[in-house]
Amino acid sequence: MKKPFTQKIIPIQPVPVDAVAVGVFALGDEQGKIYPRSVGGYFNRLRWVMVWVTQLVFYGIPWLQWNDRQAVLFDLAGSRFFIFGLVLHPQDLIYLAVLLVLAALTLFFFTAVAGRLWCGYACPQTVYTEIFLWLERITEGDRLARMRLDKAPWGQEKMARKSVKQVLWIGLGLFTGFTFVGYFTPIQDLVQGLLTLSFSPWEWFWVLFYGLATYGNAGYLREQICKQMCPYARIQSALTDMDSMVIAYDTVRGETRGSRPRAANPKALGLGDCIDCTLCVQVCPTGIDIRNGLQNECIACAACIDVCDEVMVKMNYPKGLIRYSSGRGIADTLTPKQMVKRVWRPRVWVYGVLFLGVVAIFVGGLSTRKGFAVDIIKDRGTMARELGNGDIENIYRLKVMNTTERTQTYTASVEGLPGLALATEPVLSVPATGIGSLTVRLTLPLEAAQALRGKASPIHFRVEARAQGKVVVVEEKSTFVIPR
Repeated sequence: MKKPFTQKIIPIQPVPVDAVAVGVFALGDEQGKIYPRSVGGYFNRLRWVMVWVTQLVFYGIPWLQWNDRQAVLFDLAGSRFFIFGLVLHPQDLIYLAVLLVLAALTLFFFTAVAGRLWCGYACPQTVYTEIFLWLERITEGDRLARMRLDKAPWGQEKMARKSVKQVLWIGLGLFTGFTFVGYFTPIQDLVQGLLTLSFSPWEWFWVLFYGLATYGNAGYLREQICKQMCPYARIQSALTDMDSMVIAYDTVRGETRGSRPRAANPKALGLGDCIDCTLCVQVCPTGIDIRNGLQNECIACAACIDVCDEVMVKMNYPKGLIRYSSGRGIADTLTPKQMVKRVWRPRVWVYGVLFLGVVAIFVGGLSTRKGFAVDIIKDRGTMARELGNGDIENIYRLKVMNTTERTQTYTASVEGLPGLALATEPVLSVPATGIGSLTVRLTLPLEAAQALRGKASPIHFRVEARAQGKVVVVEEKSTFVIPR
């Protein structure tokens, strides 16, 4: 009798206390070094498409120009974030918080639908590991060649191959670190600094830090990041269920495993379709055996699907022994249409509705931005004073943050008390994306102040800007203090 399908999570093994990873981290790995085998196929091509797309975006965006400046620049020194036509200041960090919420909801949604798609195709750790492995294959060969090279004694050929690989790895790591810093310092200025070796100490530090991080994570730690350090692997079991589309081995069809001649009838031998070639293990970047069930370490790269389909074709068996499916789909032999229908279940709808709701809030907030922000600061040195003619004077500092990319002129007025008047010029010009400050003196006639002695009365400032024939108004509350 064939074994029924069961989907299980393999428990995480305890980390030996004395296990030491390459130079930096103490990480247990009884497997030793993993040598992933190269593989072709549909999912491999799709993964490389994502590698190209993500890297063209990452390396290309800093070179884009927008309004005579870098299109995407996080100017920490100037406390300004430029994202194409959007200019954000520290007061706008609420938008960053909303973006983080959107990212989390997107991750939850796609994980509930189809498992760890992010890990398999777009996660920087996966992308750079794929690139570093490609460079390793170019210099050292495929799996068996790399294994033989590592076991061979040091000689001229081994030294040459290892040296070329290290040069390529270090060069890519430094280029990645340089590009990353280019999001915070104008990249054209970085190029000039690189040519003249005039980086600031912090620029040197961050270029080398992120270069080393890329080199170490993608070159050496690789699967350890996914297996030991990434928290996403620990929560995926809470986000997926028996109706999530994940990479699964068809136990009913595959068992019992065993080798056989290509022309043999597996049923006559009491065998399933799995010939136990272990190629699915050899191509896995984290070194797991998908035939043991869904595991925390699986990053859903689908390399096992590609290589297993190749074997099935050679054996004249149907493809799909390892495939994207749901646990319930394999257990109940559901059709693809039935599985897709079950994917749209309550938790997926909840994530989708929450995502659309947050998107609406985010877009609505951006569309209603005024183009400037106002802050009213009461002079704490002199809360209020009485002038020679008996009038009461309060002093304020009006700060205007111009979030547009053109110089703006602002006009201030005040309301709230009868006879309250501005005693200073109420016009302020602020440069593009800059912050302007204006000292404002308010006076209240003696006769109006008599009935309000010893009180702080509410007032509000009105600041307006005229741009392209439109009037934009921002109002801010404050108080007018009248001494006894």
